[in-house]
Amino acid sequence: MTNAPPSFRDVEEPRLHAFVELMFLAATADGEFSGDERRSFQDSVESLTDRKIAGETLDVLMDRIEKSHAGEGREARIGHVKDALPSHELRKIGLEMAIRVMCADGIVRTSERELILDLADGLEIDHDEAADLVATFSDEDKKEEAKG
Repeated sequence: MTNAPPSFRDVEEPRLHAFVELMFLAATADGEFSGDERRSFQDSVESLTDRKIAGETLDVLMDRIEKSHAGEGREARIGHVKDALPSHELRKIGLEMAIRVMCADGIVRTSERELILDLADGLEIDHDEAADLVATFSDEDKKEEAKG
């Protein structure tokens, strides 16, 4: 497995929105989503989508995701994401992207671990596979810190 994030340049819009939603869930899992974190998240999404989703389009999408989660709840939203990502491979990539976001600060908090398990269950991904992804990206961050 490569540790470089995939490019979403050629991904269809409903799938792209599902990937962004998973990343958003991950970014907000610890209950903090400050201005700096939000800007970093936006930069990541813009980069991964080759600016296909950027600026006002991304703001509107994030606002819609926030409102959907407030109205429907996490479990229902994960179900919608699963429907938008019909194959195991796409769902695993989505989980990988969420885990990358959660591992970005070098600490995977309890609330983030709970989300990982909820996502794995909702996306029908084995917990061992999810744990392997966490280990991969946690180790990657530790290696980057050691270089720094």
